[in-house]
Amino acid sequence: MRPEWAGETERGLVYGPSGKRLDVHRPAGVTGPVPTVLLWHGIGPDERDVLEPLARAAAARGLLVLVPDWRSDAADGGRAQLQESMAFAGKEAGGLGGDGESFVLAGWSAGAGAALGVALRPEATDGPRPTAVVGVAGRYDVPARTTGTVPLDDLAAGLAPAVPVHLVHGARDTVVDARHSRDLAAALRAAGLPVTLQEPATDHAGVIMTGFDPAANRCRPTTAEHAVRAGRLVAEVLAAG
Repeated sequence: MRPEWAGETERGLVYGPSGKRLDVHRPAGVTGPVPTVLLWHGIGPDERDVLEPLARAAAARGLLVLVPDWRSDAADGGRAQLQESMAFAGKEAGGLGGDGESFVLAGWSAGAGAALGVALRPEATDGPRPTAVVGVAGRYDVPARTTGTVPLDDLAAGLAPAVPVHLVHGARDTVVDARHSRDLAAALRAAGLPVTLQEPATDHAGVIMTGFDPAANRCRPTTAEHAVRAGRLVAEVLAAG
């Protein structure tokens, strides 16, 4: 089983003062604006390529997907770069073929907590407000890279995301246990807030259509059936917004 791809990729656009770059994945042959997704990678510095299989699967479903590099080892933990990418999405998505008025904010692993932080504390960022947040294989009991506060603590203090939250977490994840997403989903439901949670039968890398390569210490694209199925599920969640 192989991931489908029918679209176009534009690589290496500088998105802000930091000089960091992002890739743009868009469906082919679309003339009007399409829904936009800003997709953040995890804690590995400058790993936008790791998310390419998932981004392509999402673009094949009619989305404009922006995938920026950012560095978790920056002095501020990557906060400024993540904010720069949000500002870019708000200002430039329309010119790239996307919906310039709204976007879905999504992240994998450390990027998931960063995305939820934006929804809980929108005043902590200068960028546009997302219409939904998608967290993939994330932890929410540690400080979010965008806000410096712990999402679960923010929820307990009475803060609430103003947008729907959708969670996907591999049931076989041994890097970030799926209980982290279950705990967040339970906290959101207890507060009467909209949330969905799906747990495909895959692991931390498989949920984004990759497999971990120990020799390279990096996730690589894979055609393993469990990963392709999980990645397609995530792409569908992104498309549903």
